[in-house]
Amino acid sequence: MNQQDSYILTASCESRLGTVDAVTGYLYQQQCYVADMQTFDDARAGRFFIRVEFRRPEQGEFDEAAFRDGFASRADKYGMDWELTERSRRPNVVILVSKFDHCLNDLLYRYRTGQLAIEIPAIISNHPDLQRLADWHHIPYYHLPITADTKAQQEAQLWKIVQESNADLVVLARYMQVLSPDLCDKLSGRAINIHHSLLPGFKGAQPYHQAYAKGVKLVGATAHYINNELDEGPIITQGVQAVDHSHYPEELVAKGRDIECVTLARAVQYHIEKRVFMYQGKTVVLGS
Repeated sequence: MNQQDSYILTASCESRLGTVDAVTGYLYQQQCYVADMQTFDDARAGRFFIRVEFRRPEQGEFDEAAFRDGFASRADKYGMDWELTERSRRPNVVILVSKFDHCLNDLLYRYRTGQLAIEIPAIISNHPDLQRLADWHHIPYYHLPITADTKAQQEAQLWKIVQESNADLVVLARYMQVLSPDLCDKLSGRAINIHHSLLPGFKGAQPYHQAYAKGVKLVGATAHYINNELDEGPIITQGVQAVDHSHYPEELVAKGRDIECVTLARAVQYHIEKRVFMYQGKTVVLGS
């Protein structure tokens, strides 16, 4: 499918008769070809979700403003929350990182090879260690040291960079700082974090060594939107791998890092492709 000619339409509303037709019927009227569609009806919550990828008409010009106006009147009848996105648009993603470079490296590789259709206008870190990696990719790198006494000022600088970068998404690629409630609120719904899925059983320093001592049989990772509850935001995706007694702590760490990379990249992909809906403190992920 030619992304230059394609759009993504997402919508959610109360479960009612005619919701699918409200979307697909309008697309038919506009002579827009539906190339892909997923829906989900949450019977318990009484909420309907839909994601459609469509091609604009082959004949004539596509007036996006007129399309929006026409669909808005139809969507209003169902109380739909909806969004229209050009498929080829590359969102701006600001990455936060500390010293661990595995997730950053993976995201930069996927960005460089086109696997992730994003722009990265800034990398922000509380350490200088990964400056050369950012320089090699020609991406501005902002070293913002932080202490307990300077946390407010550092976050103000961070927020300024996010705003000036016109960031659509912020990714915490092993950024080892707890964001303040104020910054969490500002980034609500557009900041993704990654952590190992050994939580909450093994907290603090060297969780994989703690897990080894307990004979853990699974290692994994969780990617989620941030909120004011530490590592408990709405989950987007998770990864897991079986291990056994033969895996020493160093091997658990290596496997965990691999899973973190893949899980975080998948979450970013789902977000930028408009597959994630947040509702009642959790997520619906369509076409994952």
